[in-house]
Amino acid sequence: MDVSDLAQGVVVENHGAIFDVEIDGRMVRCFLRGRLKKDKRTKVGLIAAGDRVKVRLLEYGRGVVEEVLPRESDVSRAAAGSIPLEQTLAANVDQAVIVFAAAEPAADLFMLDRFLVMMRAARLNQIICINKCDLADADSLRARLAVYEGIGHRVLFTSAIRGDGLAALRDAMKDRRSVICGPSGVGKSSLLNAIAPGVALRIGEVGAVTHKGRHTTSSVALVPLPFGGWVADTPGLRQAGFWQVSIGHVIEAFTDLHPYLGRCEFSNCTHRRQKGCALEAAARAGRIDPRRLRSFLEMGGR
Repeated sequence: MDVSDLAQGVVVENHGAIFDVEIDGRMVRCFLRGRLKKDKRTKVGLIAAGDRVKVRLLEYGRGVVEEVLPRESDVSRAAAGSIPLEQTLAANVDQAVIVFAAAEPAADLFMLDRFLVMMRAARLNQIICINKCDLADADSLRARLAVYEGIGHRVLFTSAIRGDGLAALRDAMKDRRSVICGPSGVGKSSLLNAIAPGVALRIGEVGAVTHKGRHTTSSVALVPLPFGGWVADTPGLRQAGFWQVSIGHVIEAFTDLHPYLGRCEFSNCTHRRQKGCALEAAARAGRIDPRRLRSFLEMGGR
């Protein structure tokens, strides 16, 4: 087969066995060449939204993916289940918008820390977006998130209902390739609809009894933004399982602890109630957030 006969496109959505690929402004429904399926024993989905691919065009708007081009970046997690499998949420993005809710459900900062480590491992620019700010006291909310602003993270406080922070979020995503991620029920799709009316993403409601979000986005899809760029809208995640995340990545993400790492009295300090621990001493003195220290240790930091 002559490679010059292949068209290059971008995967817009993965439907499992078939893929929607945008080629020169038109959508082509594609399936995967059999020889490319060799990695399916280690991965959930061989192609992700955002992948650049080469396609052999067939009749009736169909095509065959013959080649997946190298990725600039990818956001992957360990898929749920007993067998370790990689699940790539999005490929070729340059920024992560990590969305948590101020309330209903309230932000789990331990899980937020895990997302930050995942995105640091993927080498992506990170924006923390706290949505549903209309449901919480502004001062206490900002105090709770102050530690992240203190270590240099950009934190946006938004309300898809009231309009708070939407202009700042729109500006942050303009002309960028973003992945929007976070737990279920935090209003990711509502935010996208608010900053880009007409995107028409499905919106779900938070369960009144469990206060846990229902999954409304079942697959990852690329959404073009009218003000430039595109975003990969991901399903709400109940867990952020690490995939190829090292201790080094964890340490990198906890810059607030860096001044005290390596300063313990004993080189093999576990930072768990040990004599001469510089991290515990800093936490007791209020120089670092004790919760952040617990989060660091839970992720295997040392």
